[in-house]
Amino acid sequence: MILKIYAVNFNEEMPKYMQITRHIKKLIDSGKIRDGEKLPPIRKLSLFLSVNNDTIVNSYKKLQSEGYAVQKIGSGTYAKKKDENRKLKRDYAETFKRISGEDLNNYIDFAGETSCNVFFSINNFKEVINEVIDRDGVNALIYQETLGFEGLRKNINKYFWNNKLAIEDILIVSGAQQGIDIVSKAIINVNDNVIVEKPTYNGALFVFKWRGANILEADMTEDGIDLENFKDILKKNRIKCFYTMSYFQNPTGMTYSLEKKKEILKLAEKHDFYIVEDDYLSELIYDSNIKYESFKSLDVNDRVIYIKSFSKIFLPGIRLGYLISPEEIKEQVENSKVNTDISTSSLMQRALDLYIKNGYWKEYINKLKCMYLKRYTYMEECIKDILGNKVTFNSPGGGFNFYIKINSNISINSDKLFYRCKRQKVLISPGVLFYRDRDDGLKYFRLGYSQTEESKIKRGIEIIDKILSAAEIK
Repeated sequence: MILKIYAVNFNEEMPKYMQITRHIKKLIDSGKIRDGEKLPPIRKLSLFLSVNNDTIVNSYKKLQSEGYAVQKIGSGTYAKKKDENRKLKRDYAETFKRISGEDLNNYIDFAGETSCNVFFSINNFKEVINEVIDRDGVNALIYQETLGFEGLRKNINKYFWNNKLAIEDILIVSGAQQGIDIVSKAIINVNDNVIVEKPTYNGALFVFKWRGANILEADMTEDGIDLENFKDILKKNRIKCFYTMSYFQNPTGMTYSLEKKKEILKLAEKHDFYIVEDDYLSELIYDSNIKYESFKSLDVNDRVIYIKSFSKIFLPGIRLGYLISPEEIKEQVENSKVNTDISTSSLMQRALDLYIKNGYWKEYINKLKCMYLKRYTYMEECIKDILGNKVTFNSPGGGFNFYIKINSNISINSDKLFYRCKRQKVLISPGVLFYRDRDDGLKYFRLGYSQTEESKIKRGIEIIDKILSAAEIK
């Protein structure tokens, strides 16, 4: 056995077992380690890499948990190359790299996750940018405050929290993804246990995997996570945190009931874990029965780490959001932010501050809700009328998406549906992207309306219907 290809140039930023895992995965993906090939014995590889045996043991366990290896008792650990989801994820990502600008206009985009730029008044934003530069000059372009621009933090507190916070509690970040990453670096160590919703946002899964956490899943129901499933996990494991999207969860669109939020907050105190609340799209509530009460607003024991992005609903390019962390870990989180990028764009922070202060934010959100309510209602009607008995779904009452289940009488899975739709210039999000075990998502797909006007929605759903009809078992 040639060990030369297993050589790793270690750095200090990541645990060694994770670096070994990542290197072996690349070797398997590239074909340098063949499918079914036996990996080096633990002791032999540990001597070659000058690490202890436990490091190799942890690496092999990680490879097994991610589907890159299988252990045969009494024989050793063997490479496992076949993973259809890996190819799908790559193809899905590559689709949006290749299709952009004018090309995207030729597609019906049901996969987009951000607000449509046609609703955004660039003149208002241009006005505040110019005012900031006239007012602050070169200071508008200089990183000055670790926590973020004080004016923006004050206005976040005033307009979104009714001045109930101290502005020192608010940390400006470069979007929700960075917020999740910062929190993970601050509180999660290798082999810590993290609970996530099943299914969940794959960007969060990536961050937790990178930190070397053990990811435990609890099923989603119509009003949030399955509490019995959740409690069972808590009984058997010591948990560091629970990651949740409290409103219009991605991808299911489900929203937590007030009763369920209160129960989870009690469990967090009882079992000593943090709730990482990703407040996804709570601005876009269309159903009057849904009331806005975040986990954070109900938190009396300082258990919630609240993350809010402006990027999804505002302009993705400005990459802004904010984070509120419990007092006990605030310093760790702030240090994690500094070690990540020192400070978020000063100009964009000042511009957003003025945008909120001048009333443009409220005006924009009201306009957005009005326009998206029309699309939401229209897509809901189209799914019911056109897809009929081929699918089932729950109406989320807000957000950007519908999460749809293909009925058992249709012999097509969501990955195949993705490719067939793509060939007919319709882009969807297959459910397998949102599950650790791809089999759980084979019969689900997500349809979004944020990037697609009503004239295209019906045509796109009719194309999906034809594909499903062709796969219907008569």
